Parts: sequence; structure tokens; C-alpha cells
Amino acid sequence: MNTEGGTTGARLTKEERISSRLLIEKLFSGGGSRSMAAFPVRLVYMETERGEHEPPVSIMVSVPKRCFKRAVARNRVKRQLREAYRHNKQLLWQRLADKPGQRLLIAFIWTDNQLHSSAEVGRKMRNLLTRLSEKL
Repeated sequence: MNTEGGTTGARLTKEERISSRLLIEKLFSGGGSRSMAAFPVRLVYMETERGEHEPPVSIMVSVPKRCFKRAVARNRVKRQLREAYRHNKQLLWQRLADKPGQRLLIAFIWTDNQLHSSAEVGRKMRNLLTRLSEKL
């Protein structure tokens, strides 16, 4: 995996996903996290120290059961969010290439009870990632 020179192409690898319960709790319970929204997506992020073999950005996707009772709809939205991030992640990776010791933890949370088109989800994701890269 090439993390030094930018993205690994248009892939979303296992290493780029947050799976540790400790990291998830740190992201949501710690006072160091911030959030922003572009309806219907809310982004919660936190900056941390980066280890030697860790990617500069790690993400997780959440679609609450109260938004969609059926798992099929929740899985579709999660797939749309991951795909939109995968296509636009270079916006963040380019910004973080200048800061080798910094790691960003990001959670994408769906906030609407309706399904949206993939093109609209992609636009909202691009909006969020652009705003986030400007803040860093």
C-alpha cells in the first residue's frame, strides 16, 4: 500500500476502515472530535497521531436503524457512502500528504429517512470533504 505518495488509486482497503471499538469510542465520546453536515450526511472527525503503518485517513459508515428499518435499504446507503468517499478521498489525502505524523478518523452518519440518488450522495460527500480539507 502506497500511503506516502497519495492515494492507492480508487480503492478502499481494510486498513482505511475504523474497526477498533476503542477508536470508535474515542471518536464519539472524546472532546476532541468535531462535526459538520451536508444533509443527509453528517461527518464527525478527529485528528490523532499516526503510527508507522497506518493510513492518513480512516473511516467508518453508520446508517441508524431508526432511519431505515429494512437492512436492504441500510446496506444500500452504506454502499453509496463508501463509494462516494472512495471516489473523492484524494481531496483529503493530498492535504494530509504535507503532514506525515497526522491521522484523521472520520465517521459518516446518515441522517435522513429517505433514499437519495448516488449522484446526490457523491455531491454531498465532495462538499463535506472539500470543507474538511480547507479546515485542516
